[in-house]
Amino acid sequence: MNRKWLVLLLMMIGTTFTSGCWDKKELNEIAIVSAMGIDKDKEGKLVGTFQIINPGNVAGALQGGGGTNPAISVYRATGNNVLGLDSIASTKISRDMYFAHANLIVIGEEIAKEEGIYAIFDAFERSPEFRATSRIVIARGVKARDIVETLTAIDKVSAEKVIRTIESSEKQQGRSISVNLQEVIKNLVSTGKEPLISGFTVKGNTDKEDKMENTQTSDIEANPTTAGIGVFKDGKLIDWLDGNKAIGSMWVLDRIAHTNLNIDWNDKKDAITYQVKRQKTNVAAKMKNGKPKMLIKVLVEGDIREANVPVNLNSPHVLIDIEKKLAKDLKKEMEDAIVRAQKNKSDIFGFGEIMHESHPKEWKKIEKDWDDVSFAKLEVDVQVETFIRRTGLRNKPYLSNLKKSDQ
Repeated sequence: MNRKWLVLLLMMIGTTFTSGCWDKKELNEIAIVSAMGIDKDKEGKLVGTFQIINPGNVAGALQGGGGTNPAISVYRATGNNVLGLDSIASTKISRDMYFAHANLIVIGEEIAKEEGIYAIFDAFERSPEFRATSRIVIARGVKARDIVETLTAIDKVSAEKVIRTIESSEKQQGRSISVNLQEVIKNLVSTGKEPLISGFTVKGNTDKEDKMENTQTSDIEANPTTAGIGVFKDGKLIDWLDGNKAIGSMWVLDRIAHTNLNIDWNDKKDAITYQVKRQKTNVAAKMKNGKPKMLIKVLVEGDIREANVPVNLNSPHVLIDIEKKLAKDLKKEMEDAIVRAQKNKSDIFGFGEIMHESHPKEWKKIEKDWDDVSFAKLEVDVQVETFIRRTGLRNKPYLSNLKKSDQ
């Protein structure tokens, strides 16, 4: 009986250490940081740009009111390290800076190229407040502050605009890649995969990017937009992938969701449009004559969504020819992306990780010089199969009837 009372007493004493709100902070005591940009000034010091949410203005905007005040405020600080930026910026704000809702980190292109991102991410990884799921982008052709301070019309908080645009571009086109802090750090420390980070820029009149009038016109004068995919090696930005090179890389990485493939037909460019509905990319590693070899198999299903030339889509032979043409073009797109990565000597596809998993003994022998030697000369076999499931609401384009009437 005494033992039961002792246990109960200990439990009651324990609750005094687990309850309470000793470290609580009220909303009117904190400044919610939604994004952070990092640049370098002429003296080589870091320049941090902090995007702070104005709660009252955001609430009014989300409820339908346009408002005359911006949904965000921007503060800048200069220092020698990331932690120093936080400390200096806090002297300009009347509230404690709160980073738990910081969804976006923008790195200046100059820093990414010259100094690399190792040191910057060390501070973010150690911080108990910073989210491991914060998205990372590189400011391409502009300063990181240009992106952070831009006011946008539809998404009142521009950090959300950047994140959603990248996610949409990746899903619909494959021209961008959405990566977070945790993914980038994981790839930085891996010997079998290098990071890819999306680029972002501001197009238009950059003098108007931080003015409310930029959001009060139907023709946005300064518009943040995606700008390719940055390739890294040893923590530094070494190349940009644009257009088909970016899309081809995303196919290899199996990150394409829905996209359109255009093929030439009857001597007309981009005459037939094929919309991808489902796809799967499988990558396997094997040894051939004592050397590693990668096998990539891609299965694609989709529909014909546009035909700008007379073509008989009732004919199985015609559909097979279209499927072959689609597969041939997609294979070339992927092979070109792989060749570009090999020239850069940067394994952005994670072939090394696959090799490590499937052939650990052989991997130990080639791990040290993987990027510069083995990956650069790696044999890669790409196999693509495409299937047309539907041809839309009609089989023959109405152009076929127009041609006949002209005759």
